Amino acid sequence: MRKLAFAACLVLGWNTSLAAQELAVGLGLNVTSIDPHFHNTTPNLNVAAQIFDRLVHTDAQQRPVPGLAISWRTLDPTTWEFVLRDGVKFSDGTPFDAQDVLASLRRAPLVPNSPSSFGIYTRAIAAAEAPAPNRVVIRTREPYPLLPYDLSAVNIVSRAAETASTADFNSGRSAIGTGPFKVVSWTPGDRLVVERNPYWWGGTVPWARVTFRLIVNDTARVAALLAGDVQMIEAVPPADIARLERDPAFRVSRSLTTRFFFLHPDQFRDVTPFATDKAGNALPRNPLQDVRVRRAISLAINRAAIAERLFSGQAVPAGGVVPDGFFGGDPDLKAPAFDPDLAKRLLTEAGYPDGFAITIHGPNDRYVNDDQVVQAIAQMLARIGIQAKVETMPWATFASRSNRPDFSLIYIGWLSATGEASSTLRSLLATFNRETGMGSSNRGRFSDAGFDAKLAEALGEMDDGKRELALRAATRLAMDAQGIVPLLYQYSVWAMRKPLAYGPRADDQTWAAWVRPE
Repeated sequence: MRKLAFAACLVLGWNTSLAAQELAVGLGLNVTSIDPHFHNTTPNLNVAAQIFDRLVHTDAQQRPVPGLAISWRTLDPTTWEFVLRDGVKFSDGTPFDAQDVLASLRRAPLVPNSPSSFGIYTRAIAAAEAPAPNRVVIRTREPYPLLPYDLSAVNIVSRAAETASTADFNSGRSAIGTGPFKVVSWTPGDRLVVERNPYWWGGTVPWARVTFRLIVNDTARVAALLAGDVQMIEAVPPADIARLERDPAFRVSRSLTTRFFFLHPDQFRDVTPFATDKAGNALPRNPLQDVRVRRAISLAINRAAIAERLFSGQAVPAGGVVPDGFFGGDPDLKAPAFDPDLAKRLLTEAGYPDGFAITIHGPNDRYVNDDQVVQAIAQMLARIGIQAKVETMPWATFASRSNRPDFSLIYIGWLSATGEASSTLRSLLATFNRETGMGSSNRGRFSDAGFDAKLAEALGEMDDGKRELALRAATRLAMDAQGIVPLLYQYSVWAMRKPLAYGPRADDQTWAAWVRPE
């Protein structure tokens, strides 16, 4: 049985005095809820992982490993069997069994007012049953090899919480899981305090209590680490990495992640709200519906310069949706070359020899130097004749408005929750369908029948090698159609006071149970 990485360290014998220690961690992104099914976004998934488990866990490179399920197999092309771990209890002492899994699968896609539904991870399920307390059988509508990957993103709650509201979870009443910690208190916008779950099946974690402080301001987060108010921070600002690496009191760790940044252009409205001619007059048609315009925008952006100057080298230019080395990543799909002359020619061919005006919207408190990145992109577009205005805003406002969607061209990031390409392709580029959950974060409403067909082929291919080739082909179709404008893949960077150490994760998450003395 493969266990989580830190479990082996426990067996090898950490100092038992550590069991009384407390840990304070500075998180870099705001958490909107501790309801594990409310919002499919990285910071929420991060805190959920402290409290809840999944049937399938993932290792540091987001490969599936046993979680609440110790094994899984296909009984036939559309039937999966998951064998559950014996003796698991929730943090209130209630025994866990297959009925809790069924309740969680029913609840996950149906949480009211979810900004980004978990239904995308349950849509393939036609039926689920529990023939025994330690066994779950799931039937899919068609052959679906990605079910274990999808279930690595669905947290398991108690059957008693199936009808609980998001408010019930945020109050702590229903936030009862089988994970390494249990909730002490949750103060939105400020902190989450958890303590060791004495019933956790993974062993005794070294921290009696952990405080996750939400410190979204980069300067304040680093200051808290330097002052000793927290012992560890995530999302180390690029400008501070070298200084912390030189200081013998600190340790820095990093990992290339599946988080990537991109522009999402409005492709579904015949007239888009934030594009005009340079005099401010409405355009008769939406220029972003023309693939030549979208390609021109892509070619106008100097990705390498943004990576070096605004990410201090902690990002690399992107040409697809996951980096090479992750499942579905295509080593032959390179980042578009910086070519402003070709960009100008494409604009002329599209009927915009003098360009046009557009507003780029983005967050200003969510990602590394996000406001500066949007400003840099606007300046690059100006060089090819696109007069770009910048409007950035706090993430909460931006997320709500972009989901409606209100904007013409947005800068945003995405991280594959499953560590492979299909998660991103389904969410960002599949034709939007509220009923199936496909295209749940497709804010530009890109829609291409050829891409959808190739993606469907990949999702139904049981052979891993053939499925990866199909995912690569689907990605190339979407990139050729410029459904999005890929920009960068990001390195995630953590800093901590010695003797603490943390093995970095490609999913950009900070798991307190993995934080350990050297």
